[in-house]
Amino acid sequence: MTDDTLSGQPHRAMWLLWLLLFVGLPALVAAWEAQAPKAKATRIDMVSAAQLKRPGTPPPPVEPVDFYALDRDQARAFNAAVPFSRLPNPAARPFLFVGSETDLARATDCLAAAQIYEAGDEAVGERAVAQVVLNRVRHPAFPKTVCGVVFQGQERATGCQFTFTCDGALARMPSQAAWERAREIAKSALAGRVYKPVGYATHYHTDWVVPYWSGSLDKIGAVGTHLFFRWRGWWGTPPAFRRTGGNGEPLIERIARLSAAHQGGPQDAPVASPLVLAGGAIADLVARPQQMIGADSLGKMMAGVRLIAIAPGARSFLVELGRGTVPDSWPLLAQTFCAGRPECRIMAWRVGAAPAGLPLSGDQMESMAFAYIHNSATGLQRSLWNCADTPRANKDECMRQRLPAAAAEAPAPAPELAGVRRKDRFETVRITPPPVPVVQPQTTLPPAKP
Repeated sequence: MTDDTLSGQPHRAMWLLWLLLFVGLPALVAAWEAQAPKAKATRIDMVSAAQLKRPGTPPPPVEPVDFYALDRDQARAFNAAVPFSRLPNPAARPFLFVGSETDLARATDCLAAAQIYEAGDEAVGERAVAQVVLNRVRHPAFPKTVCGVVFQGQERATGCQFTFTCDGALARMPSQAAWERAREIAKSALAGRVYKPVGYATHYHTDWVVPYWSGSLDKIGAVGTHLFFRWRGWWGTPPAFRRTGGNGEPLIERIARLSAAHQGGPQDAPVASPLVLAGGAIADLVARPQQMIGADSLGKMMAGVRLIAIAPGARSFLVELGRGTVPDSWPLLAQTFCAGRPECRIMAWRVGAAPAGLPLSGDQMESMAFAYIHNSATGLQRSLWNCADTPRANKDECMRQRLPAAAAEAPAPAPELAGVRRKDRFETVRITPPPVPVVQPQTTLPPAKP
């Protein structure tokens, strides 16, 4: 016998099944999907929390580089097998340079030199190099100044942090246009522009070499064929990069041909010329009103000379001497160009020998006819003549005649940078050697070629 009142109605158990299917299952799936990233985030947070505890040990040492003896294919395979870190890769905080105008001019040109000699005239590579340099300036393991970081280890024949500073590459002169482009990138980096892809990287190398430290640091990014790394643990986290840099950018004479800010080393002459006093002692000159000399003055005649170029900060002036001027009157140029300026330099050439502007070649440096310099902070004041062209009775008034230092390092320099620089020579340092791979290592820099 059937119950007509229940015909066509689902059983109570079916109601329960439908409830599980349409409500319980979606809720279960949503809970599972939410749990997976939460667990992953928890693991990352635990690692990050461990990194935020500053160790009691000093920063890792910075040492000359050693490479494993691998050919290019082996090196690329080895590097490809190294995974990228799964930890966050935050962009570096903007770097805002703090210092005097002189320090800023020197820092700009040191940074530009690192960019163009490491990456060539290529904007993305130059920005990546600039970011690594500034990351190092902020880290307590490295020097406190931009020039100190770039030229760290330059006194060694090998083992400098940026190889162009010790392998003779400075004999190759970039074009003026390429140099100015590099300077603009450097200026923007020092004014706070950040290249985000490399984060807080302090090391990098090309994918066809394997430095010893590659297994002991975290691989965090790749730009072209270059791989970027940061230290593991607290020393690779943002709190380790709190240093603001230091004042007193050193003068680097080795880039004087490129940079007016790095010219005028103390070895240029032992004593001041008495003829300087005829043009005005330094205290008198600085106390006088400063003449307005700007971009609108370029190419014009001023004080009997033609203004060729003005270095950043309006502290250095390149001029072409008038045909009728006499050598004994040249120090009087200081009254026009250096009055009212605590720091000033004038570089002068005879007609026909003057450069078009910066950077200067070695020949142009040697053909300079006259130079004046003063610095009121140190009391320095000098006038110097090219005595090969203009003999002087007082030999202390003669410029030192010398071949450019870079030319002495490389007897057959190329006239200009050609494309991207030898990228196997990017800066690298050894921190703690990782376990030795199957191949046997060698402790000398392999003669790899691009």
